[in-house]
Parts: sequence; structure tokens; C-alpha cells
Amino acid sequence: MLDGYTAEILARVQFAFTVSFHIIFPAFSIGLASFLAVLNALWLWKREETYLKLFNYWKKIFAVAFGMGVVSGIVMSYQIGTNWSVFSDKAGPVVGPLMAYEVLSAFFLEAGFLGIMLFGRKRVGDGLHMFATALVALGTLASATWILSVNSWMQTPAGFGINDVGQFVPEDWWAIVFNPSFPYRLVHMVLAAYLTTALVVGAVGGLHLLRDHADRAARRMFSMAMWMLLLVTPLQILAGDMHGLNTLEHQPAKVMAMEGHYDSHPDGAPLILFGIPNPEEKRINYAIQIPKLSSLILKHDLNAPLDGLDTIPDEDEP
Repeated sequence: MLDGYTAEILARVQFAFTVSFHIIFPAFSIGLASFLAVLNALWLWKREETYLKLFNYWKKIFAVAFGMGVVSGIVMSYQIGTNWSVFSDKAGPVVGPLMAYEVLSAFFLEAGFLGIMLFGRKRVGDGLHMFATALVALGTLASATWILSVNSWMQTPAGFGINDVGQFVPEDWWAIVFNPSFPYRLVHMVLAAYLTTALVVGAVGGLHLLRDHADRAARRMFSMAMWMLLLVTPLQILAGDMHGLNTLEHQPAKVMAMEGHYDSHPDGAPLILFGIPNPEEKRINYAIQIPKLSSLILKHDLNAPLDGLDTIPDEDEP
């Protein structure tokens, strides 16, 4: 059944499934933790029961999402070692400490105060409960910071040397953590998490409003979600554009492959909406494309030239 599939392809498929499943939960819980902190603060400020009701409703969902993120994250961590053992050996001196920092600082911060946030309001008082909720939200953002630093270093490595056995070893932790693509990836991911949460909260609020138009809590969460979408969406468009420009600068071959540009385009490159890559003939079969739009997106100029994979030796193609 698996004849023709190499161990590398199978490892990629398995890891892609694990990562795709895992990211659903952090992307939701990062934004939801901040939403809970806002709800708790509004409850303390205005003392409106609606905010307390919403907080108690969404904290249960956060607990489930957080737990699923932890469980799927453990599986993903194991697969980094089992599926990509050579990479783990070579990059371990850099990647290992960064992932350890995420656990020791961010995860422990979240886990340490999660119980107080979920069960401690009547035991510790409103002030300390608010403090715990804020630290859980801060922990999710800190977790995203460390993980995005690791991921960004894999894309745009900096601050390292290579020892006698071929391992990447740290030489400048500041350069490693704040590598060239890190700020763009972090902002893009956090905004994506807030958008994800806003869409989920808005959808749930809309569903409750369909059932009961007079539901004040549903109306309030729907309104908050729509305002969040209105504020964050333009920022995400800007952040995504800056992230794309950064990727073109530091990883042009990656952009060529993502865009499906086997050939260079000296007078403006099309944006390929759909097609089937044909690596043997180095072209995109059945391509549906919009002329010059890729140049506009990547260089803000319809007629800007874009290099293709024909400028890269075959052995170096991504």
C-alpha cells in the first residue's frame, strides 16, 4: 500500500498532520486567554453580570482547548526527535534551549495560574483572581514568542556557529532569538490568533442570537467579536504584507516554490490561483492565474520582475 513512498515523505505526512491538528488549539487559546482577561477586567470595573456570565462560559472552553494543545504538543515534540532525528542532533544546541525556555517560563506560568483562574475566584478574591487571569494570558503570549522564535530561526538562522561534529552551536543568543524573520512572524501569528478567537466567539454569539434575540450575553460577545475583527483585520493585512516582503528578501527560493514560478518573469509575474505542479517538466499544469498580481503583492509593482526556480540549480531547489 505504501510502495513508492519514502520514509521522508511518510515522516512529512505524519508531522504535517500533527502540526496542523496542534495549531488549531494554540491559535484559539492565545486569543481566548486575552479575551477572558478583558471580560474579567470589565466585570471588576462595571460589575455587570453579563461579563461574569461570559467569563464563566468561555473559561470552560479555554480549559478544554488548553488541554488539547498540551496533549497534541507533546506528540509533536516527540515527532521532532523521531521523525527528524538528524535535524534534532544538528540543531539541538540552539533549538533545545529555546523550547526549554518556553516550557520553563511560559508554560509553567500558564499552568501555575490556570487552576486559580478556573476555580479560585471565591477562594482568593477578585483582585488575585484577575492577576492570575492576566498571567495566564501573558503566558500564552510568551509561549507564542518562544515558539515563533524557534520557528523563525529555522527559516532565517542567525547568531550560530558550527562545531567540529557539524552541530549548530549558539554564539549570540540575542541574534538567535531576534532573528530577521522573528518580529514579522510573531506579530502575524498573534494577530491570527486574535482573529481566530474573534471569529469563533462571533459565531457562537450569532448562534445564540438566532435562538434568542433578547440574549444580552450573546449580543455582547457578538458585538465584542465584531469590533475585534474590525480593528485587527487591517493590521493583519499590513503584517501579512510585511511578512511576505521579509520572506522574499531572506528566502526567495521558498517564495518561488510557493508561488509556483518555475520560470522567471521579467515584466511582472502572475498569481497562480490553482494548478498542479509538474516538477519533471518544470511547469504548472492547468494553471488558473491572474496576470502580474504576484508582482504587485510581492513588490508592490505590477511590472516588477520576479525570479523563478530556473535561476536556482536543480540540486538546490526547495
